[in-house]
Amino acid sequence: MKKSSIILIALLLLSLPSFSQEKQVSNQSLENVSEIKLNGILLILGVFEPSYEFILNEESAIGISAFLPFDKDVTDEIKYYISPYYRMYFGNKNNASGFFGEAFGMLNNSNREFDLFDTEEDNFKTDFALGFGFGGKWVNKRGFIFELSMGIGRNLFYNDDDDPLVGKGGITLGYRF
Repeated sequence: MKKSSIILIALLLLSLPSFSQEKQVSNQSLENVSEIKLNGILLILGVFEPSYEFILNEESAIGISAFLPFDKDVTDEIKYYISPYYRMYFGNKNNASGFFGEAFGMLNNSNREFDLFDTEEDNFKTDFALGFGFGGKWVNKRGFIFELSMGIGRNLFYNDDDDPLVGKGGITLGYRF
């Protein structure tokens, strides 16, 4: 009886580690690494802003967006901008989604109004800005994307009379493929 109880206790002690639960880390790579998106808020306001993002790994991505107004009220102020960016994702999702920080550049062409003999004339100037932003991205199992973002930058070649700050942001919908 003593031998069988000692063997039973030894087997129980040896089998305890097999019942413990370990957190499994997913090392699988992302299958879908491209995203196309459209800014819904700006579309309502008269601007077509598409963007493309390429996912480098589970924590970072690069992309580009373009600001193309089609409403006359918007085109009087801004003709266009093209903005490449780099994003770093934070959190436990491991699929290039969640909270992110972003560094961007922006080639922009905007109206810098000035009065010459009491007449207002359009004075569009092209400038380049550097900036940063942040936001959040959610991706469902089928690849649909919802994103909130905002950012601010500073034009590098502005004159003293010009406003050196630029901004970007929106509510974006898209698809990962």
